[in-house]
Amino acid sequence: MLGGGAIAAADLTDWRKLAQGLHARYLIDDFGAGVRFLAAVGEAGDELGHHPRVSMAPGCVDLKLTSDDAVYRDGDTEHIVEWVTQLDIDLARRITAIAGERRLRSEPGSVSVIELGLDAARSATIAPVWAALLTGDASSQGHGSPSDEIRDASGRVPNLWFGEAGGAGQRFHVEVYVAPETAQQRIDAAVAAGGRVVDRGDESGLTVIADQEGNTGVVCVDVSAVQRG
Repeated sequence: MLGGGAIAAADLTDWRKLAQGLHARYLIDDFGAGVRFLAAVGEAGDELGHHPRVSMAPGCVDLKLTSDDAVYRDGDTEHIVEWVTQLDIDLARRITAIAGERRLRSEPGSVSVIELGLDAARSATIAPVWAALLTGDASSQGHGSPSDEIRDASGRVPNLWFGEAGGAGQRFHVEVYVAPETAQQRIDAAVAAGGRVVDRGDESGLTVIADQEGNTGVVCVDVSAVQRG
């Protein structure tokens, strides 16, 4: 697995590191243009033996790059996790070149990822319930993670991770991962709609927003993967 510094140094102008992966959005004129673009992306992926996760909506194609065999070392212990590796960097560069050849415009500031957080005293005990409820598959507990985090391999539902229970109060919260250049805009929009900033963690990249009833969500930026200067 690559650290944030290595990802930033790759200078992937079309891509942003959100949560566990690299994300990009390319604007398309119509469905056919999107299909032709993805066919070329598929050929590039075939050459590398690696492919992105893809979704297409009117006017855009979204891609996510992550490796499910990244190695995370915790002291002398190795874990196989889902994370960004050099293979993702290499394919991201190829996809950027393909988009350039087709004169597709990237819109990296519009990418986002939603994850769920649940404060729990016994995550190992309750995780199987949430794995079954969210994905219908017990193997999604700890999938691509050394923790009890719930990750659906197909990407149908948001990841659910467990934090430490801190007494009474809200147990669930939403985390919204956004591109660094749009984080303040997202925060300002929430405040303008009636929310308030509860905690601004400039160094951590986590800004906690509360609604009028005190329910909180978090705007998240991976500051480790932001290119400096």
